[in-house]
Order: sequence, then C-alpha cells, then structure tokens
Amino acid sequence: MITNLSPSDELFLANMDRVQRQVALAGQQSSSGKRVNAAADAPDQIGAILQLRTNMGQNTQMQTNLGLAKTDANAADDALSSAAKLMDRAVTLAAQGANFTLDAAGRQSLALEVQSLHDQMLAISRTTVQGRFIFSGDQDGAPAYTADTTQPNGVQRLSTAAATRQVQDPAGGSFPVAMTAQAIFDSRNPDDSLASGNVFAALKGLNAALQANNTDQINAAAGALHLASAHLNNAQTFYGTVENRIQDALNYAGSYDVQLKTELSQKEDADMASAALALNQGTIQLQSAFQMQAKMPKTTLFDFLA
Repeated sequence: MITNLSPSDELFLANMDRVQRQVALAGQQSSSGKRVNAAADAPDQIGAILQLRTNMGQNTQMQTNLGLAKTDANAADDALSSAAKLMDRAVTLAAQGANFTLDAAGRQSLALEVQSLHDQMLAISRTTVQGRFIFSGDQDGAPAYTADTTQPNGVQRLSTAAATRQVQDPAGGSFPVAMTAQAIFDSRNPDDSLASGNVFAALKGLNAALQANNTDQINAAAGALHLASAHLNNAQTFYGTVENRIQDALNYAGSYDVQLKTELSQKEDADMASAALALNQGTIQLQSAFQMQAKMPKTTLFDFLA
C-alpha cells in the first residue's frame, strides 16, 4: 500500500495509538474498578472468573434457603416449647385428679382445663410461618388436623403428607429440617392405630378419665402423658439439632462467601493506584508528544528547490 506518510510520522502515529489504548484501558479500569471488563482483557482468566461467579450465586441461594429453614426451625422450636409446658400442666392436673380427696365436681372442673389444653395443642400443630403450616409436611398450604370430638384422640387427620424437605449444606450434602404434625402429636403404629406417646390421645384420655371420675383411669392417663411428654421432647431435640446444623451451615457459607469474593477480586479487580498512575502518565505522554510533533520542522525538498 502506498502512503504519503514518512517513516517517522508512521512511527509517531503507531506510538500514539499504543499510548492512547493504554490510556483508554487505564481510564476504563479507574472508572469500573475492574481489571477484567471483557473476555479480551484476560482470556486465560475468564473460565475461572465465570466459575467463581457461579459458585457465588449458588452459595447465595443456599444462604437464602438456610435462612428460610432457620425461620421455620426457630418457630417450630418455640411452638414445641409451648407444647411441652402444656404437657407439664396436664401432668399436674392428672396428679390433682388422682387425689382421692377430690370429688366429681372438682374432676369435672379439671376436665374442662384439660380440654382447653387439648385445644391449645391442636392450635400448636397448626402453627404457621408466613402463611405456611410448618407441621403439615410437603402440603403446607393447609393444616394437617382439625378438632373432632368423636375421634379417640379428639382430632381428625386432614393430611398424611410426609415432610421430605431438606436444605443443602455448603460444606457438602443436605439434611432434613422438618417433622410432620402426625410424627410429633399423633404418633401411630404401622397399622395406623394410636401409638403410645400420642400427644392428642394422651390429653383426650385424661379428659375422659376425669369426666368419668375414675382414679384408676386417671392414673393410667398420667402414664400416657409421661410417654407423650417424652415423645414431644424428642421432637424438640430434633429441631434443636436442626437449628444448630443450620447455624453451622450459615457460618460456613459466610466464610465461603468471603473466600469466593477474595478470589474473584484477585482475578478481576483493578489496582486502582496503578491504573490512576498509568492514566496520568499516559495523558502526559500524549500531551508532550503532540506538542513536540507540532514543533517539528515541516520543510521538504521542494521548499529548498523553490
């Protein structure tokens, strides 16, 4: 290709183009804070950067899921603490009712309080968090139980949905975070008959024994209450373990998030001091070069021949 530029002019333009590109890159890094703004800026680092961003997104989602599970587990733990207090009160009432000095009217009065405890226990089994029934298993849009005095345990089962929800641990694996109302309050045998430790049935049984004014039945009901209390304690222990595991997972996720951000910063963040220095030096170089070029003599051979 034929050009009217002299070799010195071509060299000048090439150098100016190089410096201008350096100035533009330094300016982009200074304004964005990033050393890598496009794949062309660091082709060998793009794969690692994209993987780090993917890992950060996954870790953020796991933290969100763990946060939701923590809210549910805390609510469940609080609810079961209240349930345990109701059972303690029921045991106390059973002891009072078994006292031979108490008459039928007194036991009738105790029966009314036991019925209230049963109603409160049913309400606990229907605990909600943000509109979700946390003891209804995978079908948490509706309660699992409703009152039904014709049933031997005083409730009607509305759902048998299992609780299969698990949350992922950033450290690896996953773990279950919920139990159903049936597993907690309405323990059943394999043939679906009421099992020992059935909370609803224990309260219903004490109520019936008090109404019948029968001390033998009251003492038997007291034994059932102790089994039911132990069953409730096991459920509360499950949720205490879940809360601990969730907190450990959140702590790990937080540390992992810091690690990922540090690694990503090392790969794509600009050295702001170096970028500012390069921008300043490049600008000075351009200004000086243009000033020097303007002072260069413009005479040619034809000027001397003239």
